[in-house]
Amino acid sequence: MNHCPALSASVPWLTAAVAALALAGCASAPASLDARLARLLPADVLLVGEQHDAAEHQRLEREIVQTLAARGQLAALAVEMAESTGDTAGLPSTANETQVRAALRWNDDAWPWSSYGPVVMAAVKAGVPVVGANLPMARMKDAMADVSLDAQLPAAAIQAQRDAIRDGHCGLLPASQIGPMTRIQIARDREMARMLSGARVAGRTVVLVSGAGHTSPALGVPQHLPTDARVRTLRLDAGSDDAKAGFDAVWPTEPAPARDHCAELRQTLRKPGQG
Repeated sequence: MNHCPALSASVPWLTAAVAALALAGCASAPASLDARLARLLPADVLLVGEQHDAAEHQRLEREIVQTLAARGQLAALAVEMAESTGDTAGLPSTANETQVRAALRWNDDAWPWSSYGPVVMAAVKAGVPVVGANLPMARMKDAMADVSLDAQLPAAAIQAQRDAIRDGHCGLLPASQIGPMTRIQIARDREMARMLSGARVAGRTVVLVSGAGHTSPALGVPQHLPTDARVRTLRLDAGSDDAKAGFDAVWPTEPAPARDHCAELRQTLRKPGQG
């Protein structure tokens, strides 16, 4: 999209200096979503890492889905927000939101449909299947005790993942829980990779919408995808302090509303009768 105005010779008062300023402004105009998305394609898998409380991220995800679907390039939409036991493959493009939520076994308490419904429905209305990609809750206890998961990443990456788990929980987790929680994270990444691999279609792109940690090239889903897959990673960044190295693209967005996540976590972990 061209954001630059035409500079007509019929406007004699437009001096060279003013013209230079106008052109400088044009040069800094943001590229369209089409243009930015084109830089990430072709890809078998496009991983879109979001900040869950940034509404602009869900808006961009919807636009990505709509753009790829309109081009006939979207093979499937995979979402962290639903377990891998749910999908919309048997639904028509005319399915309503109630039917879609039921097919995905959507948990609105964990993931507000008001935030993610527009992303999901954009795919459904385009006739594109939506698949849950997250590890089912019923398998998480086994994952916590599965020591084989400790060998699924290089030693340095395992330590980085443990540090991320510790920091992400504001240092409030007991040391004995860091290892098991890290295994759950790895198991979830492996499950997402499995679902993405199963949804691949030659010549088209499977899109994953998930938290940014899962899309980390060094620690997350990319580590578990087949080596023959063309994988691209996109980080939507609402001004977080998290590491962004290694992503194929980072799209800055408006900062999300300020929240004290650690205070919220302390409140959640507080036992009845305390404080």
